[in-house]
Amino acid sequence: MTGLRHRPSAPTRRPEVWTPELLEKVEWRRRAAAEPFRGLATAQGTRPDLFPLRSTGVDVRGVRTAAEEYLATLDPGQLAEGRLGMEDETWRHWANGARYFLRHGLCLEEFDEHRRRLALDIVRRSLSEAGFRQVTDLMRLNLTIGELRGETDLLNEWLYWFTVYGEPERGRPWGWQLDGHHVNVNCVFVGDQMTLTPTFLGAEPVVAESGKYAGTTVFRREESVGQELFASLDGRRRGLATIAETMPPDLFAGAFRDNFELNYEGLPFGALTPGQHALASELLGLYVGRAGDGHARVRTDEVFAHAAETYFGWIGDPDGVFYYRVHSPVILIEFEHQAGVMFDNDVPTRRHIHTVVRTPNGNDYGVDLLRRHHERHHRHTAADHAHEA
Repeated sequence: MTGLRHRPSAPTRRPEVWTPELLEKVEWRRRAAAEPFRGLATAQGTRPDLFPLRSTGVDVRGVRTAAEEYLATLDPGQLAEGRLGMEDETWRHWANGARYFLRHGLCLEEFDEHRRRLALDIVRRSLSEAGFRQVTDLMRLNLTIGELRGETDLLNEWLYWFTVYGEPERGRPWGWQLDGHHVNVNCVFVGDQMTLTPTFLGAEPVVAESGKYAGTTVFRREESVGQELFASLDGRRRGLATIAETMPPDLFAGAFRDNFELNYEGLPFGALTPGQHALASELLGLYVGRAGDGHARVRTDEVFAHAAETYFGWIGDPDGVFYYRVHSPVILIEFEHQAGVMFDNDVPTRRHIHTVVRTPNGNDYGVDLLRRHHERHHRHTAADHAHEA
């Protein structure tokens, strides 16, 4: 078994020494987040008209009430930090990592148990039971690595920042963000439509072999179903699916890559056999199914409406470590085995996994839905004023 990396640990609050390298990294992130948002796109540019405003029929009153109850517990100072406007650029400051120099919102570690429960109730009501369990398991595994390193003050299950955006109490667009090491979830509501991207989830380790949460295990289905799908491909299909010979250093569309350009590569879903298509559907369901049941059904329909333009790409060894992605005009899923950061392995292993889900073509953070909402609202308001005149 690989051991923990024996080197000075990275500070998780604010660096004691701001090296030129670290300052440049922070500045690069600020510049990336300040770029006008376009969204993930191909070399052909952003494709319009993919995300119409409509009613989904999903009941969002419960999650909105949960947000109102949580906000009611915050004093004015906490509200100033923990509730921001929908247009605030901090939406785009999320980052996986144990250095927290660009965090915002309120830290769950500083909450009492009651307020922490209220904050997490917003998350729970937005997600499916499986999705919420996965998020909380990943937070618990952050404590596991803290226990292994003897740094539970720096790595623990509550060192996550929570922010509410917008005005849920007024029925206007709103959302929330949960941000910290290996858990970065962005959720936006426009009417009863929900966008749950970008969502970055990861773990190191993926199994707690000891400690408070011994036995906690994550990502085994995402790993095994992706592996099974690739292993089921014959030579021709396998050749089409394989998009490179060398594992990428990290996910292509991680933090601060909101405008990343990524072309479609791999095996079209239309070339899958019925059995392989069932595996691909199961794989998609593991990611789409993080949302609550109603919104997961809506999202599934949206994704499969573009099945003819959906591609499965693969890099690596199905019996070893690998990367895969599912990419279409309306979804990007990436999965990758990673080298060690907290552990001392310099090559990828199955004990460190990163995943990300994006909505290409401008609807991460619900941006395209928000744009359409504002256009409709502005048009109606202007018409009302003209009528009054």
